[in-house]
Amino acid sequence: LLAMGNLIKVLGKDLENCPHFFLDFENAQPTEAETAVWNQVNAVLEESQGVLAELQSYTGAGEEIREAIQNPGDLRLQERAWSAVCPLVAKLKRFYEFSLRLENALRSLLEALTCPPYPPTQHLEREQALAKQFAEILHFTLSFDELKMTNPAIQNDFSYYRRTISRNRINNLQLDAESEVNNEMANRMSLFYAEATPMLKTLSNATTKFVSENKTLPIEDTTDCLSTMACVCRVMLETPEYRSRFTNTETLLFCMRVMVGVIILYDHVHPVGAFAKTSKIDMKGCIKVLKDQPSTSTEGLLNALRYTTRHLNDDTTSKQIRALLQ
Repeated sequence: LLAMGNLIKVLGKDLENCPHFFLDFENAQPTEAETAVWNQVNAVLEESQGVLAELQSYTGAGEEIREAIQNPGDLRLQERAWSAVCPLVAKLKRFYEFSLRLENALRSLLEALTCPPYPPTQHLEREQALAKQFAEILHFTLSFDELKMTNPAIQNDFSYYRRTISRNRINNLQLDAESEVNNEMANRMSLFYAEATPMLKTLSNATTKFVSENKTLPIEDTTDCLSTMACVCRVMLETPEYRSRFTNTETLLFCMRVMVGVIILYDHVHPVGAFAKTSKIDMKGCIKVLKDQPSTSTEGLLNALRYTTRHLNDDTTSKQIRALLQ
């Protein structure tokens, strides 16, 4: 019971057996049973703020690249562009490698939050600190992808880097930066950055892989973990009594991001997705909650639902939900 911390159970409102409890995103601390997984995931999460800060300040080498392309014969300008691009590519490599660590962290959390004998709802209630970490991974993912989508310099810098390398390979010039990013790594990075939302793609692939590799675990255990989380976030956002318990205004946006993140993951992993009538997520309620907030904080999230989900345009999606997202 102690593990229940400061949960409040409210019974019965709206969706049948939609779990109602307060998930303490601000103060949840790991219990002894959670510590091992929590420490492993925390080591990764501690890096996430640095990654976001680096991505936020990423300005690219647009000007240097432009000048080099316009003056192909000017060796000085070629060298200047190359010197500007190499440290940026090293940065992009760090982001990519971080995505692999994030994937491992997500797997550990999924294992912990879906393992028998407890159903997902009980896991989320008992293991609040792990649920909070899962939420933090989603929050980071949506933040990273939002920044990446609005920064065309990333793709431009990387394409220039690859073109220069292959051109110099033809001319047999050895480039010191090649040891930094070899061809195989460059191919993998290229696939990663070609995605509109690379971190989300990493997470949805990892979740799908987790489901397919755990043959003994019903897919519902994973999707129920996601739908429960979406439901808990929605209820916390629309219940004044819960909202008033957030001491930090940022927690509100955090909660919205997490709700959208789990919806998108659910939509990628569940065979029929989040928008079908049979879905365990109350999509109308979730969209309404977002639309009730100031549009400055939610437009990006509504766009994420519009453009990064898989099943929105399926025949099984009701006209009403489509209209809500118009």
